[in-house]
Amino acid sequence: MFENNKVQPLRITLTAWLVAMLGALLALGGAYLAWLGGSWYYLLAGLGLLLVGVLIHRRQRAALWLYALVLLASLAWTVYEVRFDWWQMAPRIDLWCVLGLWLLLPWINRHIAPGQPWRDGASVVLGIGLLLGAGMAGYSLTQDYHRLPGRFDEPRMAAAAAVPTRRSASEWTAYGGSSRGERYASAEHITSANVGRLKKAWEFHTGDLPGEGDPGEITNQVTPLKVGDNLFICTPHSIAIALDADTGEERWRFDPAINRQAEYYQHMTCRGLAYHDAAAYAGPLIAARDGALPELSPQAPPRCTQRLFLPTNDATLYALDVHDGEPCEEFGEGGMVDLKVGLGDDALGVYLPTSPPVVTEKLVIVGGSVTDNGSVDSPGGVIRAYDVRSGELVWNFDPGRPDATEPLPAGETYVRSTPNSWTIATADEALGLVYIPMGNQTPDQWGVQRSAEAERFTAALVALDLESGRVRWEFRTVHHDLWDRDLPSQPTLVDIEGPDGPVPAIIQATKRGDLYVLDRRSGEPIVPVSEQPVPQGTVEGDFTAPTQPVSALSYAPEEPLHERDMWGGTPFDQLICRIQFHRLRYEGDFTPPSEQGSLIYPGNVGVFNWPSVAVDPQRQILFGAPNYLAFVSRLVKREEGGEQAGAGGSERGLQPNLGAPYMVSLEPFLSPLGLPCQAPPWGYVTAVDLRSMDKVWQRKNGTSRDSAPLGIPLTVGVPNLGGPLITDSGLGFLSGTLDYYLRAYDMRTGEELWKDRLPAGGQATPISYVSEKTGKQYVVVMAGGHGSFGTRMGDSLVAWTLEDEADE
Repeated sequence: MFENNKVQPLRITLTAWLVAMLGALLALGGAYLAWLGGSWYYLLAGLGLLLVGVLIHRRQRAALWLYALVLLASLAWTVYEVRFDWWQMAPRIDLWCVLGLWLLLPWINRHIAPGQPWRDGASVVLGIGLLLGAGMAGYSLTQDYHRLPGRFDEPRMAAAAAVPTRRSASEWTAYGGSSRGERYASAEHITSANVGRLKKAWEFHTGDLPGEGDPGEITNQVTPLKVGDNLFICTPHSIAIALDADTGEERWRFDPAINRQAEYYQHMTCRGLAYHDAAAYAGPLIAARDGALPELSPQAPPRCTQRLFLPTNDATLYALDVHDGEPCEEFGEGGMVDLKVGLGDDALGVYLPTSPPVVTEKLVIVGGSVTDNGSVDSPGGVIRAYDVRSGELVWNFDPGRPDATEPLPAGETYVRSTPNSWTIATADEALGLVYIPMGNQTPDQWGVQRSAEAERFTAALVALDLESGRVRWEFRTVHHDLWDRDLPSQPTLVDIEGPDGPVPAIIQATKRGDLYVLDRRSGEPIVPVSEQPVPQGTVEGDFTAPTQPVSALSYAPEEPLHERDMWGGTPFDQLICRIQFHRLRYEGDFTPPSEQGSLIYPGNVGVFNWPSVAVDPQRQILFGAPNYLAFVSRLVKREEGGEQAGAGGSERGLQPNLGAPYMVSLEPFLSPLGLPCQAPPWGYVTAVDLRSMDKVWQRKNGTSRDSAPLGIPLTVGVPNLGGPLITDSGLGFLSGTLDYYLRAYDMRTGEELWKDRLPAGGQATPISYVSEKTGKQYVVVMAGGHGSFGTRMGDSLVAWTLEDEADE
């Protein structure tokens, strides 16, 4: 009551100027948006706010009436656009509700038009608007338009279908768990009933952290191998380490001291090692195929009978003895094969074998990535098969000369600038085939120079004969790819139950979100695939395919993006996103890249990427984690780009495309606040019934804990870049979200049952195994972060097990 009377005019004046300023900014942006063909709401709301500010400055009660009208109109417009979707509703009304509450407070309200009654109809209507906004917000928290609430029935989960041979619960002998790439563990001690009792058992630090000169795309994506009582991992700088699987204690390490003298590395990672046991092939082939491999003998067999294959970032392949980590001298030259041979003088730092090779009875088969958008003249994407014992080159599949599979003569070079395979392949030794997911010929967004052979193998799943390397069949997933829609995921082998018995299938996940389910003997679709018309027209000299193949089983966005899907933390950055949306070329999926700038959705990260999917072969369930993030692709004429293009080390920003008339700028579609311009959710967990090929359940996954201000853990559904795992007990595990957690899910419904914090980003695939010594089941994952994904870097391999498991 003793407040200085001079404070009141100042408070009202500042309020008036604030409201008027907000209105003016909104009106200016809204006018531009309307001129672009967008919503008129922002222009009208801005003009209304501007007038409210003027009326407040003049001390007229009409200001409250008008603001109440603006608020009520905003609430109605919000429901019209997004119904009661909380994450889309909140940014549309939050600022206006806060401002309305400020105007309703007595020390503001009573001093607008002093001398007039302040508890009037305008205050009542404004109060009703605020209560209505609060009620809408509360109701929206009970709604989830993005959840598919299905479930697998109890008989399905309880009954294990007959399988030829159950693999050992104590082993994880290949990147995908077994040679079939299922990411499935036979371990069953950890269940939905006791998973809440998981506790950290140990944590191992590799000591390999980012250093000077490392690229932005440095990552810890390794999936460990488990053989006997050993774990085997590799680090971003290609260091191989063996650990005790029960304690995490280091047993040996091998540092190849990679060549760091390349001009640049676009990537720096090692996704895993490959394992070969000569003794395993003495028994039936089926045992090897299903992963039932002998454990390490207490009496060590002759050196290198059991060996690991380590790919390095400087393009070499080492064979190491599993017992001491020393190179196997008979393999190549002193235990190493130089993968740069035949690729030209510029291979170092450009050709990168970042994924583990495929190992069969006689062969180790290896591919590698080629720097994206570096130059039209780059090393070729050859796939080579070496003798698993001697390292002698047995055959090579050169996408530029696919029929010339005999070893390349000394001194010759593979065809330059051909599609490459940077991810993990899968082999079926019973059929005598290895399945290679192919990538693109660089550059990705300009395809004028591509040959007929390049078009044939770009973004194709290629089945090669194990004996000769010749093509047995191929299945193209994209025609004339201009969107970086290379095949990123390891294909999974599964025998799908059908009316006439099991069908040998292969499942290929894609960046677009299609799940191609093919007969792995012939490449013929099991799930129908149709050709769909797509947008046309690109830069002069290039072309777009009239149609693109689409699988009937797909996680591609069900609808294209609309202006109403634009998002932001406030109405203002949301408005800017709407303006950006209208300024870009966008005609739905497969909108070609353009000089104008094209919105690419799904974007470069893809719906599915290298993490692939997990499959329970007994229950016939597929478990995945689809992402939804848009990117902007803009072609820039070389003479206009100048020297802006970076030399490398990143797949974002202006890419050089040396030798092409266009460079390309690649960026995620973000608001000025650094938030995605498209509304959440951006990440899910989901499951498919492989008997019916129906999606059964889908849930938002992950929180804003490690990406929002103040670490607020809102369940928004965040992007994931880490692989899924299924266990025999009907649990799923996943660690790759933007927040730093390992989570466990009930595979019946997708319900999150447990989570625990990670010391860094978990952009890797967890494994699970049962200890041969103690009988305990462990879940293990690398928490080392991902440079370009933006998660915290680290060097921790972490294991969990049940506390007091002996009482189970």
